[in-house]
Amino acid sequence: MAERGQATVELVAALPALLLAALVALQLLAAGYALTLADGAAEAGALARASGGSAAEAVRQALPGWAEDDVAVSVEGGEVSVRLRPFSPFRAVAERLEVTSSAAARPAR
Repeated sequence: MAERGQATVELVAALPALLLAALVALQLLAAGYALTLADGAAEAGALARASGGSAAEAVRQALPGWAEDDVAVSVEGGEVSVRLRPFSPFRAVAERLEVTSSAAARPAR
């Protein structure tokens, strides 16, 4: 008779660990998505730079709205680098998972 509520107690005890595992998995997915976005934005910036446009403007247009405050763009020569913090409810975690991507293109002749 004493074992009757054991499964419920075990579930309640394991719930924080399951939630933490889910949060870690979602945060890693967000970091992977941010890397994909940074790759595309860097390429858009390099193509804009090669055609005489603004690389920084092209990068910002290639990113979704949530990334507006979390992106840094640098242009050196023909290379465009994009540094992006993934979405996270915890700012310190987002800063640790920051991703960087670069792309270069030759100017059109």
